[in-house]
Amino acid sequence: MTVVAPGARPTAPLHLRLVATVALALSLALCHVPLRRRIAVVRQARRLPYVSARRLDALYTATTAAVPLWWPGRVACMEISLATVIAAALTGRRARWVLGARFRPDAAHAWAEVPGHAVGRDIGDAVDRPWTAVMRVP
Repeated sequence: MTVVAPGARPTAPLHLRLVATVALALSLALCHVPLRRRIAVVRQARRLPYVSARRLDALYTATTAAVPLWWPGRVACMEISLATVIAAALTGRRARWVLGARFRPDAAHAWAEVPGHAVGRDIGDAVDRPWTAVMRVP
């Protein structure tokens, strides 16, 4: 699980930060509903064309930059990846929301991807123990 901690914060253009801020607020609000409802929300974007890999990188950076330092709750991989997918949908494009796992030690993780490119997946110690996608939405 990845948790955004205080430190060097990424920067992003203002228009992407605004979209990411709205998407992050929606993502944090959706964390209080069951997973099946969150999946249903993400599936609403299934008819949109995929976002480009470069734009997905920019939206992910903007989303991590939009995480408020004062937020008392959890803002980890699940919330950030969901916010990235929602931000893509707010710009008229889609990305897949992926929930995955790995063994030794057992861990769960979430990331966003488009065909051929993923953001938020290979972070930290994932080089020697890659993540396996368990579910891709949509």
